Formats: sequence, C-alpha cells, structure tokens
Amino acid sequence: MARKSILVVDDEKSQREILEMILSEAGYDATTASSGEAALRIARERRFDLALTDLKMTGMDGIELLSKLLAYDSSIIVILLTAHGSVDSAKEALRRGAFDYLEKPYDRETLLDTIQRALARLDALDTEIMSVSSEMEAVKKMILKVARSNSTVLIRGESGTGKELISRAIHTQSLRADQMFQAVNCAAINENLLESELFGHERGSFTGAHAEKKGLFEVADKGTLFLDEIGELDVSMQAKLLRALQEREIRRVGGTRAIKIDVRVVAATNRDLRAMVADGRFRDDLYYRINVLSIDVPPLRERREDIDLLIDYFIKKHTRNTSRLVRGITPDARRLMNDYSWPGNVRQLESAIERAILLAESDLITVEDLPLEVRQESRPSPEGGFKLPTEGLVFEDMERQLILQAMERTDYNITKAAKLLGLTFRTLQYRLEKFGIKRADRHGGDEEEESAE
Repeated sequence: MARKSILVVDDEKSQREILEMILSEAGYDATTASSGEAALRIARERRFDLALTDLKMTGMDGIELLSKLLAYDSSIIVILLTAHGSVDSAKEALRRGAFDYLEKPYDRETLLDTIQRALARLDALDTEIMSVSSEMEAVKKMILKVARSNSTVLIRGESGTGKELISRAIHTQSLRADQMFQAVNCAAINENLLESELFGHERGSFTGAHAEKKGLFEVADKGTLFLDEIGELDVSMQAKLLRALQEREIRRVGGTRAIKIDVRVVAATNRDLRAMVADGRFRDDLYYRINVLSIDVPPLRERREDIDLLIDYFIKKHTRNTSRLVRGITPDARRLMNDYSWPGNVRQLESAIERAILLAESDLITVEDLPLEVRQESRPSPEGGFKLPTEGLVFEDMERQLILQAMERTDYNITKAAKLLGLTFRTLQYRLEKFGIKRADRHGGDEEEESAE
C-alpha cells in the first residue's frame, strides 16, 4: 500500500524539520513548505492526503491556506497547529472545514494519533463506497466537501443506487461522527405514525400511546437524521418538517412544550422534486430548505467500470455469511453481468450475487446460477450493430459527435436529446459540461469566439 502523503506548512524552519522527522519515522511521506503561498504551489503539482499547517504565519495564515487548499482539492484533510491564544481562530477553522487542531505544545503521540484518526476516516470512505469510476470518485469528493458543514443535504438518485450508504458516509466523515445516526423511510410509514416516529408523542395523545416516546429528532440530537424517500411525504407532513428545520425545535404529538434540537438532516429521493414543486405536490420552501447542498448518485449502468469491483466485493461479503465455498465467477457469467442494464442498480446486483451463491453447485458462479432477467436480456449482436473500425477510434470523439448530433436533432433540448441517447437529464448535462458543448457548437468556430470574449 502506498504511503500516505502529508504536506507540512510552517514558516519556522526548526518546526518544519521536527515535524518532517516525526512523520518520516512514523512511515509517512512528508513534504515541507515554508509559507502558505509555497504550499499552494506544491499542492498544484502533486496530490496530498493531509496538510499539517501552522495557524499563524507570515503572509498567508493557516485559515486562508485551509480555504484555498479545500477549494483546489476538496478531499484533502487539514489539521492546524495553534498557540494557546489562537484557539478561537482554530475553532473558526473547524467551522470552515478543518478536521481538527492541536494546541501547542503538543507531544508526538497526540500528533500521530490525530493524524491517524483523520486518515482512518479517509480510508473508511473508500471501504464504504466501492468504486473505481470517475462518476463515483466525484461523489466521494462531494461527500468529503459537504460533510464538513452542518447544512442539510439532498441526495438524488434512482432506487438501489446506495443513497443511504452515502448518507452514512457523510455522517462518518462529519464532526458528528461520534454521535447517533438515525434513518427512516418516509414511504414505509403512514402519515400518523410517521409524525410520532419523527417528533415523538406524549402519553395518552392517541389510542395506544401508553407512554411518552422520544421521536427520531430527539434521539439523533447532536447527530444525523436520514430521511429516505422524502418525496413521498404528504403536504401536511411537509409543513411540519419545514417548521422543525426552520425553527430547530419540535413538539411531540399531543404536547405543547417546544423541544430544541441540534440535528444534521440528510434527505434522499428518487423523484424529481423540482417537477413536484411545479405541480404543487411538494412545497417549494421545503425543497429549498433541504436542497442547500446536493449530491447526484449515478445509476449503475452509467458507471459500468464499478461492476467487476462490486461483483468481487459481494461474492466475498456473502460467502462470509454462508457455508458455501464459492471463490469466484466464470468469465461468461461475469460478461453477462457486465452487459446487463441493472435497472435495480447496486441493490439488484447484490441480490443477484447472493442468490447465485446459494444456487451455485461448484466453487464458481456460472451463467446458470444468474437470475433469468440477467441471462435473457437481449443485446444487439456485433454483426447487426456498430463495428469497430480496423484502425480503431477515439471513443471520446465519437461520444462527443453523437451528443452533438442528438442536440442538433432536438434543437438543443437537453431533455429530448437525453431520451434519444438513452441517458438521464443530469448525465447528459454532465457530459455537455465535460465536452464544453453549447449552442454555439452548431456554427463551427462560434464557440472559440464566444470563449475568447
């Protein structure tokens, strides 16, 4: 495993040398910088897992460096070193996204323990979310970025894409990681019971309420509350939830006492909430309240690079939970799983692997062990479809041309073009930005002229 890289920033040479020695002896790859400006130049040339910076420095101070490092690489972890009189400034740095601060003088053990805790969270994120695709790497970076705040997060994605897993990752990467994480599926509980589940109830407030009960907002106080399928809430519950988020207080069912809450809310939906707002089915004020920060989770069919990794991961996971001695999958079965469209996303893939392990008659999963829909999904044959030119091709050029043709055919209507290409609106929007495609592309060189302006 590659050594973790740490950037040490201090304008005192002796401090840089001491820290470099401690980190090198502990097995880290340490690089030093004598100022915030120098640190930024180095960070642009190579990536670091963690930055250890003094708070008070000549020129750019630690807080300004923190902001600029995070703006350049949102995944970097920053720890500040501060003198006793600067603790208030260090606490401000925590609010701006620093992982922690150490008050001088600190000992070697405390320093290394803090670094180890910080890097453990980074490793935990890679373990929790199995992926190698660029789409999911972008999601991981966004998790690290939003985790550092207390703002509400909205996770959007199809069913089975792992929205709850992402919400848990946000919690474990946040300053609330040591507190409670609670989750509720808003679609699985009827309105009356959901109100009690979220806000609690007083004894005798309704039939069957034999004792007072704390709701999840109280149980998760100082922690994180995950509201799955928030788009399924009816209008009256939307109003009650909005009040709780705005006022930071709740009232139990049947109660009159306002109870203050300190809860970070993460919501998720597989619906188009903007369309629901336009149709009057979802409150616009609640939508804007929960959509302070957002993460879009791509479906599995749009990150096929992850399928092999997930296959191997789920085989290991589910063979640990059974007595079956399955050690892998045949090439033909793996190919079919890679070709399948996975409408149920990662959840469906995991279910298929679990089923195959139970049915397998050898130590390898075969085609016959896979679900019928995976085996029978029709695919265009190479003879009837596109043929790869003998001289090969540049795939991104072909992708860009297809997108341009679809946009031309639909007069640059992204929704219609996405349907032609078999993509979601957000995926096509991402690719348009990736390739720098805009309406000016219809006229040859107009784009260059427009960008030059």
